[in-house]
Amino acid sequence: MSDSRYMPHFKDCIGAIDGVNVQALISPCDQVPYIGRKGIPNQNEMAICNFDVQFTFACAYWEGSAHDSRVFLSALCDSQSKFSKPPYGKYYLVDVGYPQMKGFLGPYKGERYRIPHFRRGEEPTGHNEIFNHAHSSLRSIIEGTFGVWKKNGEFYVICQVILSKSE
Repeated sequence: MSDSRYMPHFKDCIGAIDGVNVQALISPCDQVPYIGRKGIPNQNEMAICNFDVQFTFACAYWEGSAHDSRVFLSALCDSQSKFSKPPYGKYYLVDVGYPQMKGFLGPYKGERYRIPHFRRGEEPTGHNEIFNHAHSSLRSIIEGTFGVWKKNGEFYVICQVILSKSE
């Protein structure tokens, strides 16, 4: 809240949305759509995270080959999913794999975006790159939250519990 790089520009941001691929145990006859780019079965799991490093929503049943926008739009349109739509005037940060629409703010396309691009010593230049750098820095909260759960080996268990409750 007190960091001038983010305030007042992102004052209405309430969290971030992203997906993560997690290894899955799938019966051999059902594995094909779950085979990811690394050649092993996995699930594409989407989550919403707030800035207190808490998951506020998770969707944990999509095959690994499903695109982030497909998972997102399905959760958004499914009244049974309890997707946490942002309140009026608020928004979530999303990455380039998600649609740009009211309540969901992505980066400028065609500009440097990911934090490693800025770690190579070049400072962001121009309004769009400065915005993208701040956007990526703020959005890293969800990457870190995924990392904590994966490191502790609890992410798989959490996602299975969420999946079981939604079935």
